[in-house]
Amino acid sequence: METIIRPKKFFSIKDITELWKYKELMYFFTWRDLKVRYKQTAIGITWALFQPFTTMVVFSIFFGNFAKMPSDNIPYPIFVYVGLLIWQFFSGALTETSNCLIVNQAIITKVYFPRLILPISAVLTKLVDFFIASIILIGMMIYYGYTPNLMGLLILPLLLFISFMVAVGGGLFLAAVNVKYRDVRYILPFFIQMLMFITPVIYPASIAGKYSWVLAINPMTGVIKAAHASIFNNAPINWTLLGISFITTFIIFIIGIIYFKKTERYFADII
Repeated sequence: METIIRPKKFFSIKDITELWKYKELMYFFTWRDLKVRYKQTAIGITWALFQPFTTMVVFSIFFGNFAKMPSDNIPYPIFVYVGLLIWQFFSGALTETSNCLIVNQAIITKVYFPRLILPISAVLTKLVDFFIASIILIGMMIYYGYTPNLMGLLILPLLLFISFMVAVGGGLFLAAVNVKYRDVRYILPFFIQMLMFITPVIYPASIAGKYSWVLAINPMTGVIKAAHASIFNNAPINWTLLGISFITTFIIFIIGIIYFKKTERYFADII
């Protein structure tokens, strides 16, 4: 008896049930990536704390002290750390997802499993790093005397969901392109670096003035601005901007998953 498995060109409910069926494999890939990343390192998973903290210190010295960058009446170190926390989750997840098919090419060419597991597990790995790095944010909030209100705590899962989806959507598209064109690994770091400057990570969105509409197109703008408003309770949440971020994220996710499913049947042949 012979069973032929052919990937479908479009995403369907069957893909969701298949992901649930292979959930143990998704857990394995996530746990494997975590172990491999910190294997034979002196401080282990503490690197997840070291990177955003060190970046925050450097930005605070040069942009906070020397350049006197405004921060909406919030101490600049904690202001920039919130932005970095979300940004590094997104940028790290996008980078890992874009390379997930290339890194796992030996498995893809030998065994069948839902290919969607690979990009999702790559983002979940970065989500673990995000929660670990949040420990420093809790300490900084205690130090500076900030207490988030109830709405702030309730909206954080939504902000993480939007960041998760835009990373998965963009990563699906880039991962599929990367199978055929390896230029992605060289272009993406430059693109992420440029994208950071049109994202209110090291500066408030209000600094853009009449050009703030340019920032609004970037889905991470609404997420980071809402995170500042909810955590520091210094301004009302801009639901319109957050809605634009959600719509943009939805479009990116749809484009990514359509292109991924359309090209999935060729992965094992050309990878």
